[in-house]
Amino acid sequence: MYKDNRPPYADLKTVESQRNDLAAEEFPDGPYGSNRILAESLSTNRPWRIEQRSPNRFDYENHELHAGIDRDYPGDDTYPDAMDEP
Repeated sequence: MYKDNRPPYADLKTVESQRNDLAAEEFPDGPYGSNRILAESLSTNRPWRIEQRSPNRFDYENHELHAGIDRDYPGDDTYPDAMDEP
């Protein structure tokens, strides 16, 4: 990682996200049968900056839009006890 010589102000969140979030790759280890040296150089052609991060595929993209909202799993609903009585 290396530090950029950027001004101390911050850009809009969308601009920072575009700059720092790397694109998810279909095959992050490279093509089938490739050597490991090639695989280490994938995902970016320059050294990673301090703010750069790889995407988390199993999480919400924008945490602020989903703050305080539980995930909805089908069949995991809680029903009142009156619904359980025959």
